[in-house]
Amino acid sequence: MDLSLFFFSASADDAHDLLLDSARFADDHGFAAVWTPERHFHEFGGPYPNPAVTGAAVAAVTRRVGVRAGSVVLPLHDPLRVAEEWAVVDRISHGRAGVAFASGWHAVDFVLAPDRYPHRRSALPELIDEVRALWRGGTTPRPDGTGSHVDVEVFPKPVQADLPVWITSAGDLATFELAGRLGVGVLTHLLTQSLDELRTKIERYRRLHPGQGRVTLMLHTLVGTDDQGVSALAREPMTRYLRSSLDLVAGMLPDSPFHDPTITDDEADFLIGRVLDRFLAERGLFGSVPTCARTLRRLAEAGVDEVACLIDFGLPAAATRSGLTHLARLVGQ
Repeated sequence: MDLSLFFFSASADDAHDLLLDSARFADDHGFAAVWTPERHFHEFGGPYPNPAVTGAAVAAVTRRVGVRAGSVVLPLHDPLRVAEEWAVVDRISHGRAGVAFASGWHAVDFVLAPDRYPHRRSALPELIDEVRALWRGGTTPRPDGTGSHVDVEVFPKPVQADLPVWITSAGDLATFELAGRLGVGVLTHLLTQSLDELRTKIERYRRLHPGQGRVTLMLHTLVGTDDQGVSALAREPMTRYLRSSLDLVAGMLPDSPFHDPTITDDEADFLIGRVLDRFLAERGLFGSVPTCARTLRRLAEAGVDEVACLIDFGLPAAATRSGLTHLARLVGQ
């Protein structure tokens, strides 16, 4: 089981310092990769509007750890620009770039490309194919400023012959199937699916993939000396973190009560508490080293190849760094 670090914080003054310090730690302690997301126009994930920029920063301060986007919302962008930007990351990192592509889920993000929102899911496979072809040195015909059609290719040329690709899935079986048919990895989470449900989707993905495939699971993570201490330390910052992302929390509950305009603050706090209990017990990587080792074994048995540990959910920096030290003991288990 590979372990990586994943970042998706609410806005914080030290978000980028934490990212770079943690990337250096990951590089020195055998972690597989560092993942940064693409988010726009919202406090939740706000420090990360462009994973190519944060990826380039990570690449510049590390030597061997993978530098990955989790995710690029591809329908928001021209594949030419995506291929160009990530080719630069690949050059800076000497061949360590990788990208998970997503169709997008938040309508407000699409103020950047509003006409693409209705067709974002159906457009994703063709857009991924175009990025991959450009990465391999292909050309694409485009009109220039005079209206003439020209064939353009991407510079600089990347180090890797093929871009390592994942497709991001919130749990939709069709997305797992698409990743299998395209022969790429899957990046997913347990926010909206149980481990048993994930196991079934992984089995379907493996049947469709021409090779082995790769399943990366993002989990909120805190590892410490004892289970009760970790739970107590994580509860308050996780509550704030979940409150900053009520649209995601709503998706975890069958009746989506957060969409009710009459909900009171006390009712919201009660519902967030229910979600948090589920997070701490079964939807994250929380606890002592032995407890988390057992969790990782269950995930491996379900078919997960890599756990991307989301560590920036609002803990004090010192507590986050202490958690990294304990987490590093699980690398290679």
